Amino acid sequence: MKPMETPVTLETLVALCKRRGFVYSSADIYGGINGIYEFGHLGTLMKKNIRQMWTSSLDNQLGQVVQMEGALLGPEAVWKASGHVAGFHDPMVDCKACKRRFRADEFDLSKGCPVCGKKDWTEIRAFNMMFKTQLGAMEDGSSVAYLRPETAQALFVNFKNVLTTARVKMPFGIAQIGKSFRNEITPKQFLFRMREFEQMEIEWFCKEEDAQNTFDFWIKHRLEFYKSIGVDMEKIRIRAHEKDELAHYSKNCSDVEYNFPFGWKELEGIAYRGNFDLTQHSTHSGKELAVFDDATRTSYIPHVVECSVGTDRLFLTLLFDAYREDEIEGEKRVILALSPAIAPITAAFMPLTNKLSAQAKLLYETFKKTGMSVDLDESGSIGKRYRRQDEIGTPFCITYDFDSENDHCVTVRNRDTTKQERIAIDGLSEYLKNALHTWKR
Repeated sequence: MKPMETPVTLETLVALCKRRGFVYSSADIYGGINGIYEFGHLGTLMKKNIRQMWTSSLDNQLGQVVQMEGALLGPEAVWKASGHVAGFHDPMVDCKACKRRFRADEFDLSKGCPVCGKKDWTEIRAFNMMFKTQLGAMEDGSSVAYLRPETAQALFVNFKNVLTTARVKMPFGIAQIGKSFRNEITPKQFLFRMREFEQMEIEWFCKEEDAQNTFDFWIKHRLEFYKSIGVDMEKIRIRAHEKDELAHYSKNCSDVEYNFPFGWKELEGIAYRGNFDLTQHSTHSGKELAVFDDATRTSYIPHVVECSVGTDRLFLTLLFDAYREDEIEGEKRVILALSPAIAPITAAFMPLTNKLSAQAKLLYETFKKTGMSVDLDESGSIGKRYRRQDEIGTPFCITYDFDSENDHCVTVRNRDTTKQERIAIDGLSEYLKNALHTWKR
């Protein structure tokens, strides 16, 4: 097995995703929609694993985490209180020559249009990125609603509901996984910047005097998560925001960044938001969102530490991080060296020939019933099937051959090392369990 120098490009991953059914352009047969994508079978399975690992990673010694699922549509009042109606804007500029539209803060306008090279610009103007719609048959001010541009506001609006019904005590967190929508001027870099995307977010509610220590705790805790899912930690860093970068409500903010082929970019935002959000919604709604402290006999509005990562962006990060190429017997091999906890398929069952398909299928059905994500791969030579499974990140290929009839064993091949072992069928479950548990990058 000969390693090859393979700088991964975005184009390489886009091609792999389409070829193997991870990701498709939305409405592809109609030409697609820029910034919107749909996930195929393997992509759906991989995202499911990412969500499960993220949810598990929220367990901590500070307090309880409960879950919520907010609505995608919100009334205008919510987004006025949050500041999105007035302030959720990007600077937009058009090239008069080629009619292309750009974010004005992404390049030097004095160097000319990046498409046609001319310097014939419109005035820079603010562009609100929220998708606006009307509820019901009447089109008036009371029917205005927006697709949510972030998941956080549902957690703030429902803070008191959760506090009461979930019977939690301060401090505690509310976690949510769900879609958000932003009308990006220039969506780009595949899944990195999209118009429809999924966020995994936790809002941690605590006292003001505990907030900074809580902020520091969550930075360390989030780094442990990335290590646990097999990300190369040499490509991960924490970057604290400068004062002029902070949102008007933010007390402190740091980004978890990953070194993509197109540079260091944000993967997750960790922000100490103060008590801005609960204060705003309390003021605008007229509802009390303070909590009572039995020890001091006083009420206070909790402060919030937020951790927010895009599921799709993390999906893209894991693909970049896992992509490998090597050479076996003069043949190029593409591998997604994903953590088994993230890989869409854990094990692929293969009959050596079609004559053994029934026996291999029986094994496949047995493991499928355990909840393990498995595949039955029967077409093509064993070599081609190995390559196919390597390319989609399957850690183990299990071959049922003619010897299996007599020795009641199967051959287990390791994706990362290509090493093959003969394992007893009745010990296969324990073997896979141990191999998955002890996997290291």
